[in-house]
Amino acid sequence: RVDMAGLVNNLLILFLVSQNNCLGFRGPLSVFKRYKDATRSLSSECLGSDRPVISLGLSDFALDIRMPGVTPKQSDTYLCMSVPLPVDDEAYVVDFKPHASMDTVHHMLLFGCNEPSSTENYWDCDEGTCKDKSNILYAWARNAPPTRLPKGVGFRVGGETGGKFFVLQVHYGDISAFRDKHKDCSGVTLHLTHQKQPLIAGMYLMMSVSTVIPPGEKVVDADIACHYKRFPMHLFAYRVHTHRLGKVVSGYRVRNGQWTLIGRQSPQLPQAFYPVEHPVDVSYDDILAARCVFSGEGRTTETHIGGTANDEMCNFYIMYYMEAKHAVSYMTCTQNANPEMFRNIPQEANIPIPVKPDMLKMTHGHHEEIKDTDKSSLQLSKGEEELILDQDFHIEEAVEWPGLDLKLGQVSGLALDLENNLVVFHRGDHVWDENSFDSKFVYQQRGLGPIEQNTILVLNPSTAKLLHSTGKSLFYLPHGLSIDKNGNYWVTDVALHQVFKLGADAKEPLLTLGVALQPGSDKNHFCQPTDVAVDPITGSVYVSDGYCNSRIIQFSPNGLYIMQWGEETSLGRARPGQFRIPHSLALIPDFSQLCVADRENGRIQCFRLGTGEFVREIKHKSFGRELFAVSYAPGGLLFAVNGMPYPGEAEPAQGFVMNFSTGEIIDTFIPLRKRFEMPHDVVASEDKTVFVGDVHARTVWKFASTEKMEHRSVKKAGIEVQEIKESETIVEARLKNNPEPTDPLKKQEKQHLVRQASTGVSFVLITTLLIIPVVVLLAILVFIRWRKTTVYGADGEHKLDSNSSRVLGRLRGKGGGGLNLGNFFASHKGYSRKGFDRLSTEGSDQEKDEDDGTDSEEEYSAPPPPPAPSSS
Repeated sequence: RVDMAGLVNNLLILFLVSQNNCLGFRGPLSVFKRYKDATRSLSSECLGSDRPVISLGLSDFALDIRMPGVTPKQSDTYLCMSVPLPVDDEAYVVDFKPHASMDTVHHMLLFGCNEPSSTENYWDCDEGTCKDKSNILYAWARNAPPTRLPKGVGFRVGGETGGKFFVLQVHYGDISAFRDKHKDCSGVTLHLTHQKQPLIAGMYLMMSVSTVIPPGEKVVDADIACHYKRFPMHLFAYRVHTHRLGKVVSGYRVRNGQWTLIGRQSPQLPQAFYPVEHPVDVSYDDILAARCVFSGEGRTTETHIGGTANDEMCNFYIMYYMEAKHAVSYMTCTQNANPEMFRNIPQEANIPIPVKPDMLKMTHGHHEEIKDTDKSSLQLSKGEEELILDQDFHIEEAVEWPGLDLKLGQVSGLALDLENNLVVFHRGDHVWDENSFDSKFVYQQRGLGPIEQNTILVLNPSTAKLLHSTGKSLFYLPHGLSIDKNGNYWVTDVALHQVFKLGADAKEPLLTLGVALQPGSDKNHFCQPTDVAVDPITGSVYVSDGYCNSRIIQFSPNGLYIMQWGEETSLGRARPGQFRIPHSLALIPDFSQLCVADRENGRIQCFRLGTGEFVREIKHKSFGRELFAVSYAPGGLLFAVNGMPYPGEAEPAQGFVMNFSTGEIIDTFIPLRKRFEMPHDVVASEDKTVFVGDVHARTVWKFASTEKMEHRSVKKAGIEVQEIKESETIVEARLKNNPEPTDPLKKQEKQHLVRQASTGVSFVLITTLLIIPVVVLLAILVFIRWRKTTVYGADGEHKLDSNSSRVLGRLRGKGGGGLNLGNFFASHKGYSRKGFDRLSTEGSDQEKDEDDGTDSEEEYSAPPPPPAPSSS
């Protein structure tokens, strides 16, 4: 009985402990499973004075480092706290798990040292972090990727040479989330081990100490270079840091005159550690070089290197690992050993990275920038503000583009050819509906034969004039399209389960992958493949496969199978490398990555070319449940389109513009004419011209940045108000102090647009005057009917509904002989509309038939696990 009572007591204690989530008493898998933690800690859950050390086996343990329940009193507060290493002997930090809410914490830094600046429970970081030399071990920032150590790599702590304390610095940005006075216990959990690691991580700091930025100077370079004189090291992460005047920071390894990029980033973006995109090793006598680009515009005095808001800094941190027997944990470079070499620095190092103005707020990781300065010293100078406006842009529909009037089938794929012409891949008179496939994904409408129209159309991107067409009698259900560096078309057909390579004028494919009309999952078969991407450097071919497989397959340029990766999404949160319809591919040669629109998981996943190694996920609430397509434009911009919202959801179908480096959404866009029904593919050019193809609306929209559109309306030191008022094509105009183009062709184009706009206004005015009497007449009729209803009761109401709906129906064009492409195509080759009734499946994407109000055409596939998605 005594033993039973003891057992009950132990179980009760275990239960109570398990309820205290913030204490961290969790199993190893739950503590170190790599996922983003965005929960907010409440005061009753925050850590007490005893820091939990959690055993993870014989040699491993976890250490929770958390703020002890703090409530910052003002925005841009930096708070620090320290935790001693709980063991005396040597240990290795091998993993980090952040605990931070993005709505309260701007960034966190974790330092290692031997003596913290304070012995208090926590303190204002104005007092400093450490009294001795400190080493950054970890950085977390919102909108930035987490730091990950490669396998077999660890930071050495404790023992005779490692630090004895961890110091956590948390930057609380906007404290509006603390209106409820809750306590915060943000922090990080460390995974430590006593097992000796074969590779030891360290930090290499490149720092300018003598740079002077003259007032008003537009461009000032701060260059740092040192010869490396140690054993080889391997670089895997980097971090940049300046204050307000920094525009871009770049780091390189220089070997035999060849510059190899380590990392390049805007210091105005979250200053976390970013992964080195390509593996870089540094050997004896290599040169490590870095450049910070500043602008002194708006300053009235010289700016020197220092720690306050009125000073500047130029830091480039490199995280590396070395063999344990040669490891050095910290190295610095503060000189410029070879100024002449910077004449050959790659041009990219001199080009600022565009940053939205709202990203400038609270992005710096140096607390002295905020403290001891008056409010005015934190305001952007006029020169800086204008520079940012020049970098900003907004995407709007180019409403003068006539391509919206093209007669197309279901538009499934878009691409730009070598001349930047728009290439459209559409389905002619074929549609993908519920009768297209059986339960085993075998195509059921082979009797229709291949599409008899040209399915590949080449259009002038400005006038939408048809320049060339091909693809007749080759395809059944077109889907994905891309164009390689030689101008060849690569397409997929979900009915044939095949991938084709076509010459621009070829009647027959140059290369065919897959077996016609045979779905499968081996090396020689596809199952409804969705898209293709071709590496312009290696020629490797990547295929997303597909609706009934969940993988990416890599082939050689001549079609030999090389490798594949990916798996079906398991229950719960989708993990990296899992897909639920990999629907669209975007190859990013600048970063050697392949990004996948993981459609039903509503996210973008990016992988390394050649290896398939997962790099990161981009996911936003505004994506909704489905993300259909993704496209990359040189210059670091990522474009995407999502699907229609499910019932009860608010996120609309729209386009997105994102910063590829950070994943941040810069802009969103929707059409002004018609509306998105099922945006299926997107393609963008370097000048930010964007095309979106819609499979249900059967059309292609063109969008352009307002930067490009403004040249029609802006003069130096003024605005042509008359033109802006008259032009219906200029939806949004901003002031820019740019001279008006003097090119005669551009002047003619502008005059033509003014005449076009004036004609448009006249037409709109006349139409409005004609419609007003009709509207008044309708109002009178409705009033009379309403009066009858009040006198004669329900029968009158029914008659009103019938008659008014007939009148409104005529106004809308119902039954009025308007061209309906669904009916037009259905009349060919004996095509039947049987079976087009609405499915009961929630959220299926269906096209409304404007003739009878029923659901006529849809793209469909067998539903994956709930909620069941549509097909396209």
